[in-house]
Amino acid sequence: MLSGIFPAPFGFCPLRVSQPANALRFQHHPLQNRKTLRPKVEALQVEQHFDLLILPETNLILVASVIEPLRAANRIAGRELYRWTLHSPDGQPVDTRAGIPIPVSSSFRPARESEPLFVLSSYNWKKNATRELKFQLSQTARHRSLIAGIETGSFVLAETSLLDGFSATTHWEDFEEFATAYPQVNLIRDRFVIDGKRITTGGSLPTLDLMLELIRRAHGYSLALEVSRLFIYEQERVLGDVVQVPSTGKMPILDDRVQAAVKLMEQTVEAPLPMSRLGKRVGVSARHLQDLFHAAMGVAPKEHYLALRLNAARRRVIESRASFADIAAGSGFDSASSFSRSYRAHYGESPSGTRSRLKMRP
Repeated sequence: MLSGIFPAPFGFCPLRVSQPANALRFQHHPLQNRKTLRPKVEALQVEQHFDLLILPETNLILVASVIEPLRAANRIAGRELYRWTLHSPDGQPVDTRAGIPIPVSSSFRPARESEPLFVLSSYNWKKNATRELKFQLSQTARHRSLIAGIETGSFVLAETSLLDGFSATTHWEDFEEFATAYPQVNLIRDRFVIDGKRITTGGSLPTLDLMLELIRRAHGYSLALEVSRLFIYEQERVLGDVVQVPSTGKMPILDDRVQAAVKLMEQTVEAPLPMSRLGKRVGVSARHLQDLFHAAMGVAPKEHYLALRLNAARRRVIESRASFADIAAGSGFDSASSFSRSYRAHYGESPSGTRSRLKMRP
């Protein structure tokens, strides 16, 4: 298999990501460059733009699975990390499978833009993949930094020969049909596959998995974790449980002790535990816990703990009028000044700067 390397402007590490069909979601890849996993929103300064080509009869949830994680990342970061532009083949609103039209900015035309292009399709892709559209895709592929086939968008790319020699995946119901029709594509039973300049997904939820992975690569594990928490993603809970701080759920931190430590961190944001006590609670020494975190997540436990606390604090800075002293106390800081210093180091601006920029006042 080819090594899946994203172009330099995206800041992603050179690693091919492949999610086994039965894998738990949002899998960490321990061989990644750890610098990309620093829990800072500022990990990548360049705003990223995606072009989305939506074909008729696409599921609404498929479109949301691409856009909503990006919107959530912008919300959590408090600034525009991502932008997207919607296109249809003819420039008219896209008729979705639910009968709810999606407005678009323009018709899709081949151009020399290098931004990533996502091709979204659910039903009747053969009818929608016209000769003109396939020609346009083949033309624009010469310039795009990457092209993604989302759900049956993988068929559209394969039909245009844009997956020849690449590894790819598709919806499990269509696997045999795809494998027979396109033997030149290395088809894998994965949730999503990133291979070089090509991405493919196997459905709506795998697309959400993909977007979390892209956010993680660009802006670090902690921001992606916060996005997944915003959707209470894959959380397991007993009926009647009150959801206050969504846990990591089935997000596979491969070491049980690390996962237990992360859950403890989430439960103790207001009163952080010392590393020695945290390690004792999960049955290891503080030094061993440090090693486990670096191996499983690429960051030190203190860094991840701090990121969780600052992310929780930032939500209150942005979404409430609470005083900074109250926010500091609620996120485990001894004083407003120590909170402000950590906040500035993490986000590149002060809490008051965030509120001023967003025209808010305490």
